[in-house]
Amino acid sequence: MDKNVDLKDFLRTRRARLTPADAGIADEFPGRRVPGLRREELAALAGVSVDYYVRLEQGRNLNPSASVVDALARALQLDDTERAHLFDLAQPRHVRRPPGPRTQRVRPTMFGMLEALDDAASPAFVVGRRMDVLAANRMARALICDFNALPAGQRNKARFIFLDPGARDLYVQWDKVAAETVAILRLDAGRHPDDPQLSALIGELSVKSEHFRHWWAEHQVLVRTSGTKLYRHPIAGEITIDFQALQLPEDPEQTLFVYTAPAGSPSQQALRMLASWNAADRLTIVHAKVGVESDILQ
Repeated sequence: MDKNVDLKDFLRTRRARLTPADAGIADEFPGRRVPGLRREELAALAGVSVDYYVRLEQGRNLNPSASVVDALARALQLDDTERAHLFDLAQPRHVRRPPGPRTQRVRPTMFGMLEALDDAASPAFVVGRRMDVLAANRMARALICDFNALPAGQRNKARFIFLDPGARDLYVQWDKVAAETVAILRLDAGRHPDDPQLSALIGELSVKSEHFRHWWAEHQVLVRTSGTKLYRHPIAGEITIDFQALQLPEDPEQTLFVYTAPAGSPSQQALRMLASWNAADRLTIVHAKVGVESDILQ
C-alpha cells in the first residue's frame, strides 16, 4: 500500500462528493463536466496554492504540515473518522508506528467474559487488526461462523463476509455489511500501511471479489461503535441484533463485540433457541467422543 497513492485518491474522492452549494460558494463554472468541486475551488477554501494542492492530488510526497491537513479536512467537510484517516495518510512514513511482528493475544480474563455472555445467550467475539477474529464464544460461533474450526490464518471477518458463500444468506443486508467492512479495513490500512498481512488480505479480496474492488476504490472509512444487524439463520430463523463495539483499554487494537436482542422480543427467543440447540449439539459431540474413547480403551 502506497500512502501517496492513497492520499491522492482519498482527496480526489472527498472533493468529488462536494458541490459548490455544499461548500457555500458561488458556482463560477456552470455546466462542469466532472462531479464535485474543482481543484482551484478547494485550494481556495483550504487557503493553499492551486499548484500545491494539485501536487498533493498527483501523489507527490510533500508531507503536508498538520495545519495544512487540518485546513484540508475543514474544506472537505470531513467527519472525525475521515479527518483521522487523512492525518494517517498525510504523516511522513518515518514517524508511522511499525506494524510489529507480535502475535495478537486475548487476555485470559476476556475468555471468561465471553463464556459468561454465553450463559446470557449473547453472541460475543473479539476482533483485532485486519478484522482478525481472535476469540468468539459458542453463541457467536453458532450464529455467524465457527471460526475456531478454521485454520488460524483464515479466522477473519472480512474473508468470511466476501469469500464464504454462506455469508450472503446469513446477512439480510449483505451489501450494507460488506461495504462497511471495506470501510473499516480502509481505515486500518491508513493506520498500518506497512502491515504485510493486511496487504496480502486486501490483495486476496481484490482478486477474488468484484464487490470488494468496487467499494475499496470509493475510499470510505468507518468506525463501528453500535448498531443493528439482521440475520437469517438456517436454524433460528430471522434475528435482529443490537450490537455494541467496545475498544479494550489495555489492548487498543482489540474490540469486543457484544450482541443482544430486546427483552421478550422474537429475536431474543430465537437466540435462546439457538443457545439450546448449540448446547444440545455440543452434548451430542461430547457423547460421541466418549463413545469413541471407550471403544479405544476396550
